[in-house]
Amino acid sequence: MTKRDLVVRISEKTALGQDKVLEVVQLTLDYISDSVAKGKKVELRNFGVFVVKSRKARVGRNPHSPEVDVPIPPRSVVKFKPGKEMREAVFKLAPPPTDKKANGQ
Repeated sequence: MTKRDLVVRISEKTALGQDKVLEVVQLTLDYISDSVAKGKKVELRNFGVFVVKSRKARVGRNPHSPEVDVPIPPRSVVKFKPGKEMREAVFKLAPPPTDKKANGQ
């Protein structure tokens, strides 16, 4: 689903104009982004939680020249933890069929 799909579905459901719905959706996303960018936790009940976590510095490897160590600096990343309802709905999904050729079998 894209932002456009979301706007169209909300517009059809609420009978509001797509321009107004787009404005509200964009403002919502902007406020979430701004809060997360400031390191704040954003909790949306029955949906999920966005939180900033820190990753430690580590040493990586370049697959083309594995003998060379590549230092990876510490950084902040955004994590999303789905809410209970979403987690349960996703859990009920059937796993996609595995392609044996892709797995090398």
